[in-house]
Amino acid sequence: MNNNKSLLRVIFLTTLIDMLGIGLIIPVVTPLLLDPKLPFMSAESTFADRTMMIGFLLASFSLAQFVGSSLLGALSDRHGRKPILRYTVAGTLLSYLIFGMGIVQASLPLLFLGRLMLGFCSGNLAVTFSAIADLSSAEHKSRNFGMVGAAFGIGFVLGPFLGGLLSDSSWHPALGYDTPFWAAALLSAVNLWVLQRYFTETLVTPRMSPLHPASGVRQIAKAFGRPELRGLFAVSFLMVFGFNFFTQFIQVYLIKRFDYGQGEIGTLFGYLGLWIALTQGLLLRPVSARISPAPILKVSLLLMGLAVMGILLPDQSGLLYAVLPLVSLGQGFSSPNLLSLISNKADSSMQGEILGINQSVNSFAQLLPPLIGGFIVAMDIRAPLLVSGSFIVLAWLTFVTNRSYRS
Repeated sequence: MNNNKSLLRVIFLTTLIDMLGIGLIIPVVTPLLLDPKLPFMSAESTFADRTMMIGFLLASFSLAQFVGSSLLGALSDRHGRKPILRYTVAGTLLSYLIFGMGIVQASLPLLFLGRLMLGFCSGNLAVTFSAIADLSSAEHKSRNFGMVGAAFGIGFVLGPFLGGLLSDSSWHPALGYDTPFWAAALLSAVNLWVLQRYFTETLVTPRMSPLHPASGVRQIAKAFGRPELRGLFAVSFLMVFGFNFFTQFIQVYLIKRFDYGQGEIGTLFGYLGLWIALTQGLLLRPVSARISPAPILKVSLLLMGLAVMGILLPDQSGLLYAVLPLVSLGQGFSSPNLLSLISNKADSSMQGEILGINQSVNSFAQLLPPLIGGFIVAMDIRAPLLVSGSFIVLAWLTFVTNRSYRS
């Protein structure tokens, strides 16, 4: 048991480092392509042209993650969690270097290559969750999955804040859009060392989970072909679909509505992450000890959906800070509890496959918003937030009307 706790702490640390790296680049990608002074797009490019290109760049990450999630989850069932985590963290390091060089050389193809690599390697989240499932009893899964959510939150507190500073040349002339990517690569190198030095294998019995180049598509069909999980996968899809409209296009809203720059975007995302970290790090454990996942989800999903739409109400940017904690509370309780319900439906030998299927569902849900959101936000900067909240509320309706999960 003590060894399990030690390994869970290592998983928390490696997830935190990974999320810090991703957090560093959050304030950069959207302003990078919206800035007319940068040569990534022609000076004649319209706002609609730029938002559509942002959408395609964001979608490239999700497309690669969709492909990688199911493959990496199945590979970890065959070969163990540690080797897959090592290789993907090394790939993450390389992806940051490629994207940074793309900025230096003003090369849009290098930006896409870096995003594709980062997306594929980020599919290792299914492996991380599988390792946690290996170490957790059924009653402790929600709180242990929430530990990863807390790492996400802390990473999104410090990462975007530091990324906003590191990309702002007004702080120092040596800083620029590329600086956060060099810092993220350094963090990935540290993460690789931590995994090699402190992480020990958690998989007890290898399983020959099926592998196929189109396994992501097959996983979607498999997800909705399992009667005992179909409803939960539908809820997961709708929730992630909606929430990613929020995370991927709120930056455009902030830039156009409140004239935000990288530093202000980083600070706001950091504040959002702080509340997610507080929710999953401090509140989730005592609440989960007293209330089972289903009743929590009945409240948290609805709260999240309404709060996202509530972001459109303030006419002053400072008032956003009163609404965002509600978004974080909803998301912070929803994700780990939904994941716990899904994990508990699978036996121990299939955790990698089931959580890989769930990650494929989520990756597909993450793929669609940037593909269509770039067109939607070009018509009305408020539209992605309305779509986001509506789909999260639809996830709540799907959950509360499913007889299997009402208790």
